[in-house]
Amino acid sequence: MKSLTLNTPKQSINNVMVGENVRIFDFVNAYGCSIDDGSKIGAFVEIQKGAFIGKNCKISSHTFICEGVHIKDNVFVGHNVTFINDKFPRATNPDGSMQTDADWKLEETIVEEGASIGSSVTILCGITIGKNAIVGAGSVVTKNVAPGTTVAGNPAGIIKKTS
Repeated sequence: MKSLTLNTPKQSINNVMVGENVRIFDFVNAYGCSIDDGSKIGAFVEIQKGAFIGKNCKISSHTFICEGVHIKDNVFVGHNVTFINDKFPRATNPDGSMQTDADWKLEETIVEEGASIGSSVTILCGITIGKNAIVGAGSVVTKNVAPGTTVAGNPAGIIKKTS
């Protein structure tokens, strides 16, 4: 699989702000977002407008990072992780008309420094995953995860606290 490594000072490429030494593999769909220095983006990842990836992050393949997701420095995101940004998604309004951007409320999600998110995790919107927290593979995160806490399951529950 081919990748693109950018070794130049921060620049905007196709409306994406990209830092130094960022490695982006083939088949990434990124637009209107920011990827900071030293981060690695795996194949088949989508990063939507307004999303932010911090420094030295590893975003594994097949991950969906939607608008309103802010991932801070040194975060690991496993394969097939899905973030959600709308608590009540609908295709149409009560009158049957298609919804537009004006018909829903963006709910932001924050992933703090050093957090680790296992493969196939779903993260509901409007929450914070704390500094150095760990989310076990296959979990569904429905509420905030405290710093230094390990959670797993559906819904994700506390397994261990280290801080």
